[in-house]
Amino acid sequence: MRALGRVLVVWAVASATLAALAGILPDFRLQSASGDSPTQIAITASVGAGAFGLLSALVWPVIVRALLLVPALVLGLLVFFLNGSLLWAALDLAPSGRAEIQPATAVVIAAVMSATSSATSTALAVRDDEAYGRRLARMAGRRRGDGATGAPGTVFIQLDGVGHDVLREAVRPVTCKGRTKPPAMETVAGWLDTTHRLLPWVTDWSSQTGASQLGILHGSNQDVPAFRWYEKETGQVMVSNRPSSAAELERRAVARTGRPGLLAVDGASRGNLFTGGAEQLALVMSVAAQRGRFTRSRSGYFSYFSDPAHAVRTAASYIADVGREIGQSTRSRMRREQPRVKRGGLYPFLRAFATVVERDVAVAAVIGDMLAGRTAVYADLVAYDEVAHHSGPRSRDATQVLEGLDRAIRLIADAARYAPRAYRIVLLSDHGQSHGETFAAAHGTTLKDLVRGTCGLALPGPARPPRTAGGAEARTAARAALRRPEKPETLLEPASEPVVLASGNLGLISFPDLPGRATREEIDRRHPALLRTLADHPGIGFLLVRSALRGPLVLGADGAEHELRTGRITGTDPLAPFSDGAAQAVLRTDGFPHTADIMVNSAYDPATGAVHAFEEQVGSHGGLGGDQSRPFLLHPMELRGPERPPVGAEALHDVLSGWLEPRLRPEADRSEARATH
Repeated sequence: MRALGRVLVVWAVASATLAALAGILPDFRLQSASGDSPTQIAITASVGAGAFGLLSALVWPVIVRALLLVPALVLGLLVFFLNGSLLWAALDLAPSGRAEIQPATAVVIAAVMSATSSATSTALAVRDDEAYGRRLARMAGRRRGDGATGAPGTVFIQLDGVGHDVLREAVRPVTCKGRTKPPAMETVAGWLDTTHRLLPWVTDWSSQTGASQLGILHGSNQDVPAFRWYEKETGQVMVSNRPSSAAELERRAVARTGRPGLLAVDGASRGNLFTGGAEQLALVMSVAAQRGRFTRSRSGYFSYFSDPAHAVRTAASYIADVGREIGQSTRSRMRREQPRVKRGGLYPFLRAFATVVERDVAVAAVIGDMLAGRTAVYADLVAYDEVAHHSGPRSRDATQVLEGLDRAIRLIADAARYAPRAYRIVLLSDHGQSHGETFAAAHGTTLKDLVRGTCGLALPGPARPPRTAGGAEARTAARAALRRPEKPETLLEPASEPVVLASGNLGLISFPDLPGRATREEIDRRHPALLRTLADHPGIGFLLVRSALRGPLVLGADGAEHELRTGRITGTDPLAPFSDGAAQAVLRTDGFPHTADIMVNSAYDPATGAVHAFEEQVGSHGGLGGDQSRPFLLHPMELRGPERPPVGAEALHDVLSGWLEPRLRPEADRSEARATH
C-alpha cells in the first residue's frame, strides 16, 4: 500500500507539473479549441502524465538497450530528444483534440517532468529504507541481493591522481578573510582518524595509472617503464590506456604471476584500465574491444541510462560542466595565470565526460555491486586527474572536482546501508601530480627537438609541446565509448632516427636501428654530444643509460655519475634532490626488457615541488619528483594496515590481497618487510 501511495503522489505531482507548464508555455495546451472545464483539463493532464510515466518505465529501457549499438556519447546527446518523443507519444493518448505540443517544447517539458518526478519519488522514499534501497538498485540496473552473506565485502575507490598531501589539504577547513569554510571533502574529513587511517605509499619510477593499477590489480607491473614506450622487436608504441595495449599488459601480468588478479573471487571492475580478474566488468579498457554481454566497454552505460531521470540529470550536468570549463579557462586567460596550457578544442567535452558521465556511471555500478552483495569491487574515478593536468593539482578548478568526488563517496557510503552485507570502503590513489611549467614553455624547445638538434637532424618547425594525453584516461575512454577505432601512434621517423616519447616529466629515447638496449658506448660513438648535452640541460634532472662496462648509470650535470650497482658516485649525486628510494626505483626499471636506450627525468625543485612535463600539462606525473610519487591509502581501522608506507604498486597489491584473503597474509607481511628497506 505504501508503494501504491508513492506512485499516486508522483503521478499527481507530474500531472500538476504538466498542467502548470501548459499554462506557462505558449506552444503547449491541454484543452480543446473551444475550451474545457478545469476538471477536463485535469483529466487530460493526468492521462498525459500517466502515459508518459508508463512509456518511460516500459519503453525507455528498450530504447537504451537498442542504443548500445551506437556510441554511448551519442546516447547522452539524444537523451533530451528521446524523452521529448516519449512525451509527444504520451499526449497522443489524451482525449482527441485537446493536447497539442510543438516538438521543441516537448523536449523541455519532458526534461522538467522527469526531474520533478525523480525529485518527488526520492523525497517520498528517503524515509523508507526498503524503497530507497530499491531505487538505488534501479539506478544501478541490478536486483538487490538476497539475505546477509556473512563476511563483509570491500569496495576500493581509486581517486585517480589525488596525491597524499592534496588529500590532506582537502580534508582541512579553510579560513579566508576571517571566515572558516568546511573542507572540500567533508565526508572523507569525517572518516579521517575516526573510522579510517590515512597513510602515503610510494609509486615506482613510472608514476602513472598504467603501471600503478596493473601492479595493484594484478600483482605485477614488470616491464612497464612509462605511460608509452617503444618496443624494438615489433616496432610498435605501447600506450597504457589504449585497449590493445592494456589487454596485452594484462595478459603479460597474468602469465608472469600465474594468478588472475585481485578481484578474481566474486569481484567487479568498474572504470579501470584492467579487469583485476573480475567477471563483472564495466568501462574496462583492457576488454573495450571485445563484444560480449559482460565485457563490452559500453555495457555499463545501459544500467544507468535506462532510468530517464538519471539520463536527463547526467546530460544536463554534462552540458553544465562543458560551460563551466569554458568559463574557467576564459578567466584563466584573462588573468594571465601561469603556468597555463591550451584548453580549447575538444577538451571541454572530454573533461565533462570524465567529471560527469564516467563518474555517474561508475558510481551507479558500484552501488549495484553492493546491493548485489559482491565480495570485492574496484572502481577508478578519473575526474580529478583529468582536470589537474590542465588546471593544476591545487587549482580552484581541481578543488571543485574534489568536492564532487566527495559527494560521490558519500552516495556510495549511504548506499552501503541497504546492501545485504556489511562493506568496508577503502579509498586510494594510483599516483599524485606535480605542478610546474612545461619543458617547452620554460626552455623554448621540446625534448624531441633538443634530441634531433643535437643529433644533427632537421627540425620540423617552431617548438610545440606534444599534445598527447599523458596520464589522462578520459580521451581514450571517450573514444572507446564512441566505438572509434584505436588511433595508432605512428612513427614517421626513418629507422635511423631516434624515437622520442613523453610520459609526463619522464622522457624516453630509443634508437630503432640499434638492436636490444643500446649502451652508453654505442650512443657516444654515434652521437658524441648527445648524452652530455642532455645531462647538462637545466630542465633535465638526470639520465639513465646502461654502460657495457659499468652497468646502469645515472648521469647528471657537470659530469656527475651514479653507478647503481656499486653505489659509487662521481661529483654531486644526480639523484640527491629526489626521494631516498630513487636509486632503487631507477635500478628496478633498468632491468625491464623494454626500458628505453635513454631514460630522461626532468629537473625537480625540492623547494617548490615543481617539475617540467615533456608534454602539454601543468599538472603531470610519470617520473620522479614531488607529489606525483606519493599517493595515498585510506583504509578502515578494522583492517590491519602496514606500519610503514608500501613501496611500489606490487607491495600495495600484497596489502590489499591480505585484506581480501586472510590466507595471503604472508604476502602482505612480505610487502611490509620490503617497505622497511
